[in-house]
Amino acid sequence: QVQLVESGGGLVQAGDSLRLSCAVSGRTGLAFTVGWFRQAPGKEREFVGAIMWSGRSSYYADSVKGRATISADNAKNTVNLQVDSLKPEDTAVYYCAVRRASIRSMSPGDYVYWGQGTQVTVSS
Repeated sequence: QVQLVESGGGLVQAGDSLRLSCAVSGRTGLAFTVGWFRQAPGKEREFVGAIMWSGRSSYYADSVKGRATISADNAKNTVNLQVDSLKPEDTAVYYCAVRRASIRSMSPGDYVYWGQGTQVTVSS
């Protein structure tokens, strides 16, 4: 199976940029999708963005569009999420996840494998 480990979270200031990493191990395919989600206390887990494992395409939620960039390096088995111009509303636990398809999906239920999450806290 696929194993995922997020890293890079921490306490940052509003307006800063942050780069999160997702280390991917196990059996993957170029048609797989790696997604990023986040969940704040008392809120539903929400989609942030996703990229094909091949790195050929990516897409983002409206809440981070224009501020977030996802990159994939399948040779290094790593997917990164960079968020610029961080806002307090970005505070959440961030998760990476994998689904065995390249069809676009923003639904957490479509993603099979999940990491443990990394906390991002943005202060004003």
